[in-house]
Amino acid sequence: MIFNNIIGNDAVKNDLKKAIEHNLISHSYIFQGTEGIGKILFAKDFAKSILCENKTGEDNCKSCIMFDSNNHPDFILLNENEEAIKIDEIREFIKKVIEKPIISKNKVCIINAADKMTKDAQNCLLKTLEEPPEYMTIILISSNENLLLTTIKSRCTKIQFNRLSNEEIREYIKKDTNINLDEFNFNTIKYLNGSIKKINDILNNKDTYLNIERFLKGTKEKSKLEFYLEGKIIYDKDKIYDFLEFMISVLYDLGLKDSDFLNGIQIVQNTINKLKSNNNFDMSIDNMLFKIWEGVNENNNWRKI
Repeated sequence: MIFNNIIGNDAVKNDLKKAIEHNLISHSYIFQGTEGIGKILFAKDFAKSILCENKTGEDNCKSCIMFDSNNHPDFILLNENEEAIKIDEIREFIKKVIEKPIISKNKVCIINAADKMTKDAQNCLLKTLEEPPEYMTIILISSNENLLLTTIKSRCTKIQFNRLSNEEIREYIKKDTNINLDEFNFNTIKYLNGSIKKINDILNNKDTYLNIERFLKGTKEKSKLEFYLEGKIIYDKDKIYDFLEFMISVLYDLGLKDSDFLNGIQIVQNTINKLKSNNNFDMSIDNMLFKIWEGVNENNNWRKI
């Protein structure tokens, strides 16, 4: 059955299955929810079922075979890499949308990270949402619907996705990854924030995350210089926000036993804000590491600098 390999959001699964079974599929949807919780997986399974000759998404029909091979002419996925979407891309997208389906009775188009469309791009898409071809279903995937125009939202059926519970996260780890649950501690569970995307990130960077936790735990056993040098592990511009969010989770957990560690949380959050305001990367991280050490060790004046 469709959605069987996707964990969580059972209510959404039931609603989408009923829509397919009773042929009550809308022309346009917004799949809204926290980043990384599986919305794109749901959208693809839903699309496959809509295009399937028998509406099951699990047949070996020509449509399903072509869909699984990423070669279906009636399926369009825009912005898989979650980048900004400009008006020219939407214009090209619309040209493909209005073309009649080739092998299926329907056509399905997914716009991933649709909230990254510029306002001009959204306005360009609006007419197609107002007067969609009868064979068309468009799915907008969004992590922040506040960035979508009200006129866009009013023309789409909203499907709200919830964050995965800790138990669902553990089920996914046990079933679909090779991470040792004994190493996958509570800090990491909290940091995941119900996100499959973050699980896969940790799967690919497990040693780095464990080392970040170890170096924070040893803040009081290190000199300021030692702490700063070990902190170089987080100097990765592509992953810095993931690392900083994880550090907040670790510092909070350490702070439950030693309140000195709580001093570091606001320092890390301030650094996140600075980086998002385009402050100098190296200077911001350097300053953060020194301040964390000072904040955690402010009651330990005997510590060597």
